[in-house]
Amino acid sequence: MVDSFELQRLLDRARERVVAITLRFAPSEPQRLFGLTIAIGAICGLVAVAFHEAIQLAQELLIERVVRSGATTRWWWMAVAITPAVGGLIAGLLLHYVVPSAAGSGVPQVKAAYSIDSGKGVRLRDALGKLVVCTIQIGTGASLGREGPTVQICAGIATSLGRWLALSPANLRKLIPVGSAAGIAAAFNAPIAAVTFTIEEVVGTLDQTVLSGVVVAAALAAVVEHSILGESPVLHAPVGAGLHHASSLPFYALLGVGAGVVAIAFGDLLLLERERAKRSRLPAPLKPAIGGLLTGALVVLAMVAVSESGVAGGGYATLSRALAGALPLHALAILVVLKIAGTVSSYSSGGAGGIFAPSLFVGAMLGGLVGSLDVLALDHVPSQELTSFALVGMGALFAGLIRAPITSVLIIFEMTHGYGLVLPLMIANSVAYLIARRFRPTPIYEALLAQDGIKLPHGTTSRGSLASLVVSGAMTRDIVTIPAATGARDAARITASHGHGTYPVLDDDGRFVGLLSEARLQRSLAEKEDARPVREIAKHRDYCVPDETLLRAVTRMTRLGVRQLPVLERGSHRLVGMLAMSDVMRAQMRAEDDGGEASSTDRLTLEALPPMSPRDHGAPHS
Repeated sequence: MVDSFELQRLLDRARERVVAITLRFAPSEPQRLFGLTIAIGAICGLVAVAFHEAIQLAQELLIERVVRSGATTRWWWMAVAITPAVGGLIAGLLLHYVVPSAAGSGVPQVKAAYSIDSGKGVRLRDALGKLVVCTIQIGTGASLGREGPTVQICAGIATSLGRWLALSPANLRKLIPVGSAAGIAAAFNAPIAAVTFTIEEVVGTLDQTVLSGVVVAAALAAVVEHSILGESPVLHAPVGAGLHHASSLPFYALLGVGAGVVAIAFGDLLLLERERAKRSRLPAPLKPAIGGLLTGALVVLAMVAVSESGVAGGGYATLSRALAGALPLHALAILVVLKIAGTVSSYSSGGAGGIFAPSLFVGAMLGGLVGSLDVLALDHVPSQELTSFALVGMGALFAGLIRAPITSVLIIFEMTHGYGLVLPLMIANSVAYLIARRFRPTPIYEALLAQDGIKLPHGTTSRGSLASLVVSGAMTRDIVTIPAATGARDAARITASHGHGTYPVLDDDGRFVGLLSEARLQRSLAEKEDARPVREIAKHRDYCVPDETLLRAVTRMTRLGVRQLPVLERGSHRLVGMLAMSDVMRAQMRAEDDGGEASSTDRLTLEALPPMSPRDHGAPHS
């Protein structure tokens, strides 16, 4: 039997061999990055399809089978209520003891990994755990979606492949949105919407350095999904959707108002109940089970009231019937309330799954309600109007809750294969977005991160004057360093025991020689330079001194295109600390607590340079 040390040695040797092969065929890092982008598009397409098919199979074997037994089983309602609870218990145990980072939607985690933990990315362990936990929980009836988890799964695969090919931290960070776009493209069979969602939600700005990779990966993932599942999008809209009567425009505006209000209520309930669940003294593994039990009870209520099981899972079958105009008015109203309640119960209790699909479901039901009012008031043809209003409702609620207005329009275009709804979509989505943003400035994903104590640099405004804070008050002093004479193989043993991304290299007198990245070290080992001293591998970079301001240090990082600087003693070049963007953020948070204010120059300087992970400068942070 192979022990853990021997297994790790075999994995390290395998990794070196892979790096050596890639260096032979693609010697430059841009070439490896491009080749890896193509591979990620194909691999993530396959993984996303497998994930969705696994959830579908689990639903058919578990919650749907139990629901269908209602006609033959006396106690079916009890089985329906218990099934999501059992799935929640299993998921809770896995999340608490095995993969705690797999909880939640997946999109907030990826946003944080891209904006803050750029040297770390998304762990493959968390990605695989997300796949297993979501399959169990959604398959047993949790009112959650599969799209957000697909983003985290594919981002984890992308960054894991990048680490295996020894990419630099900067290029490793670029793979996070590449994997995310591939996942969304395969999830919805909508590559254009996948690109815009990644730019709007993950990247947060139109970054030209990642746009090409995002487009390539999304297109390839969609091709893979097309070849396996066909060309139709996941949600197929009946032919004929469009603006049939100009007199319906006021009702579309009314739909935007309703979507904005419902989005605010949906988000507030989600955050309120999640905070309440976090403060609860119940054992952590039991919380998803209780949430599952509540969701199961809501599924029973929906079946008794309207004979629809759409409260469970993503509810795609019920959603398709709403798009076809096949649900009565009372069913639409009841399902809006029950789906929100079910999603809040499933998500806030600590489970794993997204809110992407539930938001589309609620939006479609709300759109159907307003469409019914249009039909009753103006005597329009139901078969035409109900489909159009349901589609616009999906986009409007998505715009209000997720705050991705461009994606909310494009995803409907890709579903309908036409632009007949462009004017109603623009009206309803804009109204919903403006109302939600006016009364709840923080988007739901960033609010969820803030609830966990994580603040994104491009989200809420940073505070605390960079010009009045000095480097010595923000830098990290406890640093793992490597002697300059150490051979590459011995250095690899040191890095393996610490797991950081970058290490300062010092000479015998403690003077700074350069920074050694894990990627450069792995490339040296792959080229059989085991005994090469790290002083020849380390890369010297500019530095800062303890008594200069954070504003000057961050400006220098921006100019150099880096996210960390060594802090050297003035005159002696001895290393006294390391300054990373994560250190700057902590200094700003302390200044905020003291009532400090940031200038507009400070904010623009920080927003121009996303922070990096503490992992990258070898400093152990809490």
